[in-house]
Amino acid sequence: MAGNTIGQLFRFTSFGESHGPVIGGVIDGCPAGIFLDLEQIMRDMDRRRPGRRTATKRKESDIPRFLSGLLDEITTGAPIAFVIPNEDAHPSDYEYLKKLYRPSHGDFTYHKKYGLDDHRLVHRASARETAVRVVAGAIAKQILARSGIFIAGITSCIGPHCIDRDYSFEEMEMAGNTSMQCPDKTLTRKMRSFLTALRKEGDSIGCEVQAVISGVPAGIGDPIFNKLQASLASAMLSINAAVAFDFGSGRYAAGMKGSEYNDLFTVYNGHIRTATNNSGGIQAGISNGEDITIRVIFKPIPTISKQQETVSREGQPATIIGKGRHDVCVAPRVIPVVEAMGAMVILDHVLLSNSTRM
Repeated sequence: MAGNTIGQLFRFTSFGESHGPVIGGVIDGCPAGIFLDLEQIMRDMDRRRPGRRTATKRKESDIPRFLSGLLDEITTGAPIAFVIPNEDAHPSDYEYLKKLYRPSHGDFTYHKKYGLDDHRLVHRASARETAVRVVAGAIAKQILARSGIFIAGITSCIGPHCIDRDYSFEEMEMAGNTSMQCPDKTLTRKMRSFLTALRKEGDSIGCEVQAVISGVPAGIGDPIFNKLQASLASAMLSINAAVAFDFGSGRYAAGMKGSEYNDLFTVYNGHIRTATNNSGGIQAGISNGEDITIRVIFKPIPTISKQQETVSREGQPATIIGKGRHDVCVAPRVIPVVEAMGAMVILDHVLLSNSTRM
């Protein structure tokens, strides 16, 4: 199975399945001599961890065990390998899938691509895999912080409940400690009640996550096929259930005039800046020094407890009702995953930019 590695200089490979003994990852290209705060890694893991009120009832401690690349919590320059035990795996929950294709899941496409009858292969597509991304991303975030680069994400929309204004980076960071990871307290209560009602109905809902990457200097990224926004889009759309990505004014640019969209240059405190940030911190595929602002849209989780029409592997009509443990919405647990993917992309591009200037 190809496609399990991201990055050129800071390279991350994930492995393992949702209901196997472990999931894990290998980071290659991590600079040596960097002290890693393992408690900070666990804070991001806790934000993603299952078992919360509006999330799956699967119980996992999600404590990574590092196998190589660290000596007294300091990176050695060798590959950093780690595993996370699957402590609450219930593979028997999925025995009913041996003969059926779940709507909007990977069952059909995995079967067609790999030709295997083992329905457990699709567990590689489980959101459980994203836990290892958070570990790698938390390490990337600590390295970036040494250069004054930080990333924060929020739940900006769940169903009809959406934020109605922009928030400062500090407000977004603080929201990471709240139950819905949303900076609006009133909206948080509405979102939580909405998800609770949906769980009782046996249904699910889509959402939007906004993130800001602050402190990226101008000149990071490459033109043409390795544009910074293209790398970010590829990383974000690799997250389970992600269906759309935009940056800056994004989707709204189609309705704007050039005179409205253009970011005019000015001088502020002796530095060249843009008066607005419709470009989302990226112009011509290269960072311009402003905040990089992104949005990622996630579809409703396809496993629901309502009866749906499907077919068997033999093409016979059938019905299916989702079983096992699953979320109602990927937010807020997906936010540290978005941050992790953003951090790995930015760190990789920073390292690439530094290598071209040597």
